[in-house]
Amino acid sequence: MRPLFAAAVAGLALTPQPPATGLLSQEPVIAGVRAFYGPSIGIESVDARLIAQAQSSIDMAAYVLTDRAVVSALGRAAMRGVHVRVYLDGEQMAHSESAVSAISATPNVELRQKRRSRDLMHLKSYVVDRRVLRSGSANFSVSAEDYQDNDLIVIESPDLAKNFEENFERLWSRADNQRIGAR
Repeated sequence: MRPLFAAAVAGLALTPQPPATGLLSQEPVIAGVRAFYGPSIGIESVDARLIAQAQSSIDMAAYVLTDRAVVSALGRAAMRGVHVRVYLDGEQMAHSESAVSAISATPNVELRQKRRSRDLMHLKSYVVDRRVLRSGSANFSVSAEDYQDNDLIVIESPDLAKNFEENFERLWSRADNQRIGAR
């Protein structure tokens, strides 16, 4: 086992899973939509809990990915056999590099970054199991979730998830993308 991969697996095992109760289960659902506004207590656990529910796939477009709880949740999902694809902005990759290296060698994880350009890949969205879409202004970072004025929207809709997936495939398939990690 490669040392980096072994360290990542150990880190995933030591990171606690989000609790089964809390903000996600308490927020009202209106037409399959939940809205969270930060900064507020508990918003940071929404992503980790959604990712923990994944059974088959997660496709994520992340402008920034520095939140260790989110990265750990992605790694745990991949270790359960969930296929995880993460697409990152090339300009912001330097900020996300240490978090990304923690999961880059994990089986079932594919990482790509957009070619560096002035045109940002500014999405903060993902789809779980082709049925739940998470979007909003909140980056996948502690500051975005705990300190900044942001929204995080969870939509339970296979149709809207499909719309995101079609766009994600277009982003993912760009010829000038750079693959990250061992694949």
